[in-house]
Amino acid sequence: MLSRRSFLQSSSLLALSSSVPSFVTRSASGMTPAKDSRVLVVVELDGGNDALNTVVPYADENYTKFRPKLKLDPKRLVKLNASVGLHPAMRPLDKLFQAGHLGVIPGVSYPNPNRSHFESMSVWHTARFGVDDRKGYGWLGRGMDPSGGNLFSVGGEVPTALRGRRSSAVAFNRIEEVLLSDAVAVKQGIGAEGSDDLLAFVRRQAVDAQVAGDKLAKLAKASDEKGGPSYPPTRLADRLRLVSRLLKADVGSRVFYTQQSGYDTHAQQLFTHSNLLGEFAGAVAAFFADLKESKLAERVTLLAFSEFGRTLEENGSAGTDHGTTGVMFVAGPSVKGGVVGTMPSLTDLDNGEPKRTTDFRSVYAAALRDWLGVPTDGLFGEGFEALKLFVDR
Repeated sequence: MLSRRSFLQSSSLLALSSSVPSFVTRSASGMTPAKDSRVLVVVELDGGNDALNTVVPYADENYTKFRPKLKLDPKRLVKLNASVGLHPAMRPLDKLFQAGHLGVIPGVSYPNPNRSHFESMSVWHTARFGVDDRKGYGWLGRGMDPSGGNLFSVGGEVPTALRGRRSSAVAFNRIEEVLLSDAVAVKQGIGAEGSDDLLAFVRRQAVDAQVAGDKLAKLAKASDEKGGPSYPPTRLADRLRLVSRLLKADVGSRVFYTQQSGYDTHAQQLFTHSNLLGEFAGAVAAFFADLKESKLAERVTLLAFSEFGRTLEENGSAGTDHGTTGVMFVAGPSVKGGVVGTMPSLTDLDNGEPKRTTDFRSVYAAALRDWLGVPTDGLFGEGFEALKLFVDR
């Protein structure tokens, strides 16, 4: 007979942990997380963001050589230092940068980078490189397993990054609903009759999860009635606003995950890329303004990544193709602001593309160990060190 444990580990019903209703019950009864409990919000820039036109090495003459049509005017950039600037559409983030609350990490990748969307995103989600190793649990799920934490995906299904053995992953599309992994399989379990312990377990968890969803919707509705700063009318802004509402409702989760799609800019990139970065910057700026007003900002760090950058040279369609090194962002009052690490060289190349200067696992390790206080020994392998991303407190 299939055991309860083997059932959970061999299926993707990872959201059916009994901890789902428990954190909602705790919030509903007035018990709140510790005042210093920290929260990580992850934003996935899906499609492969063009790092070179996001963090622009405007003082390097090679930039205009590689980007004759896509080059950006240095006078319009948001200057980070004497040689590097952000895309002008990211100006909403300038206040965070000037306050020292925005960290920009260029040249991020991993050994032997893969230019396939599926393969590269699989590496980023699991922080593992072997094909078989990437069939298991995600980096956030594994990291939160020791504490059995609750991880929320806002605006989509539960991503691989959130899947773990003990941690509980739940997905929301709207505040009124809670989407669990493999809902069809859950319904099949509920409909079965019999005294089998496994089916009883599934039925019990599904019922508890429905109750949790109802309570969570009421909590978030109550928090939303209090109002708050306005957000831009964009999808990403709506998702971050939902994260803010859940934080105000004290739902108890320490990890939130969301996504912004559209970065696969093979043709006519200038307009599309500008709009995407503007959406990202506007949403993040509004999110932290909201958190600051609610006195929650000190508890939150936001991390943004994409599966790879774009090619150094533009293509014949006024766009760029799949590249290797990308850029990551970290934001929040506890972040050491500025350009973290080294801009990749535009002349010392590997197969025509810039070499990585930061291993993405260095950022992950810092986010888990130094921000969330999660032990990372053995979690990511060897050959890198955690970046110094946070101020000492």
